[in-house]
Amino acid sequence: MRLTFTADELAFRDEVRAFLAANLTADLKRAQALTPSVFAEPDITKPWHKALAKKGWAAPLWPKEHGGPGWTPAEIYIFESECAAAGAPSLSPLGIKMVGPVIIGFGSAQQKAHYLPRLLDGTDYWCQGYSEPGSGSDLASLKTRAVRDGDHYVVNGSKIWTTHAHHANRMFALVRTSESARKQDGISFILIDMTAPGISVRPIKTIGGDHEVNQVFFDDVRVPAENIVGKEGAGWSYGKYLLEFERGSGISAIRMRTALGRVRTLAAKYAPDDTDLAGRLDDADMDIDALEMTELRVLSSLKSGAAPGQVSSLLKLRMSEVQQLVTSLGVEALGAAGLAMEATRPLYGINHETPLDEDALAVVPRYLDSRAFTIFGGTSEIQREILAKSMLGL
Repeated sequence: MRLTFTADELAFRDEVRAFLAANLTADLKRAQALTPSVFAEPDITKPWHKALAKKGWAAPLWPKEHGGPGWTPAEIYIFESECAAAGAPSLSPLGIKMVGPVIIGFGSAQQKAHYLPRLLDGTDYWCQGYSEPGSGSDLASLKTRAVRDGDHYVVNGSKIWTTHAHHANRMFALVRTSESARKQDGISFILIDMTAPGISVRPIKTIGGDHEVNQVFFDDVRVPAENIVGKEGAGWSYGKYLLEFERGSGISAIRMRTALGRVRTLAAKYAPDDTDLAGRLDDADMDIDALEMTELRVLSSLKSGAAPGQVSSLLKLRMSEVQQLVTSLGVEALGAAGLAMEATRPLYGINHETPLDEDALAVVPRYLDSRAFTIFGGTSEIQREILAKSMLGL
């Protein structure tokens, strides 16, 4: 794995920097900096998505024949690095990075023709229907049913912890289309119009004060049979394939390093004499370095046509732990000043009488929100089980 840039790659870096300078507004950067939750709100991401789509850069990992830019691993790394350093919003991965690869890999020609352009230009905003009450880490036990009725499936059940379902106009979901002795069988991958009659969304407020997740209810929702992706009953395989991209297709180390830099700045102001904290900041820096090298290896395999594979579980595990570490160091850096925590949604009116600098406003909400990092996308316990079985043979 080459760790130096060629002249062409340096020229590409200059192109990315010029694009960021011309398109990334101060309001978008400020909004991203004040976002404590995993996904920024659509009013932040949609303008940025539009700018990227116009340039042809909305889907860095997609094949060129499907609208991707055809970048090399080094170019993807440069793009992600420069966006992180500039403070650009992170697009929701649910569409471009998650359902997109599934449709590309297993969707019908009709599904590709309809959905891929809408993913690229941001017309569709997606949510993920996986977890259910009682079916979280044991996802194969899901009970939401889809019963064939002529040219439609009739869907009944509930999904929970559904990120941005209150914004989404589309959902990709795992549903049970038949009963079988093996619970992983009989599950299908289906695309659902969130405006269909019979769908209701109930908000769930998180400990950080955000409305990010929801519970979604399906009451005799009719979904066209053509919305099944691939073969009926093969959804478990497609769902696992998608989870590899959810857990292993990002370049999270770059943004973590940027976040750690903000913590260092806060520590210099609020805890300048705390040598123990300074040492732990250095330790976190090394953790991020190690994570970054693994992400680069996975990125190389993606561009050669391979899926992330089981190493995605390793990435998800370490990413969650290191993110939690960085947010906890931020709270430690603030010390007692963190007690001034207030709700800080992007572009909301900020109480300028707070004793905190604006850069510190999202620190405590971000710490509280990060408690879920080792739960969503597959708990840390589940990731360790996957690694033990698939990589260690235990």
